Amino acid sequence: MKPSKTSKAWMQEHLNDPFVKQAQKDGYRARAAYKLLEIDDKDKLIKPGMTVVDLGSTPGSWSQVAVQRIKGQGRVIALDILEMHPIPGVEFICGDFREETVLKQLEATLNHKLVDLVIADMAPNMSGLKDVDQAGATYLTELALDFCQQWLKPGGNILVKVFIGSGFDDIVKQMRDQFEKVVTRKPKASRDRSSEVYLLGLQRKA
Repeated sequence: MKPSKTSKAWMQEHLNDPFVKQAQKDGYRARAAYKLLEIDDKDKLIKPGMTVVDLGSTPGSWSQVAVQRIKGQGRVIALDILEMHPIPGVEFICGDFREETVLKQLEATLNHKLVDLVIADMAPNMSGLKDVDQAGATYLTELALDFCQQWLKPGGNILVKVFIGSGFDDIVKQMRDQFEKVVTRKPKASRDRSSEVYLLGLQRKA
């Protein structure tokens, strides 16, 4: 099948992308690493000794950043529906976060210990139908927030990818109910035309 003009243009843009080139140079698995690096440099989320859960981790660039920044002290537990090549120091669970059995596996891995930080760079499989995709993305965010209610310790933080559109205001409201402070971040590595932003929930209310 002949590649379409759109896919050719995307590939060209991808190959010329300075963050893609930088990721290859620095050994990160995806350009998304620089989104987390920039936010963490600003907000100082990841510290040695923490338990960090990375939801929607594959290919693993956020887990790479997290494991570097806990400096061998603490745990990084990653979960994704797609397989992820092993990363030293990262415990990986392959499964669908929306399924009860997978959630139970994650809970068993935590072994009753509450989490300091949840990072979630999740997106649903895109159908191209804006309303469907927006609803899917919102649902994933709500699941991450439900997980925080159970497993994020009081004073803990969440960083989650969301898309501006229907349901966005509801997510912000839910987060304000759960956290002392909610801020929006749009890192430089996030493409301008993308409707994605990152919501940071700081200090989970007791």
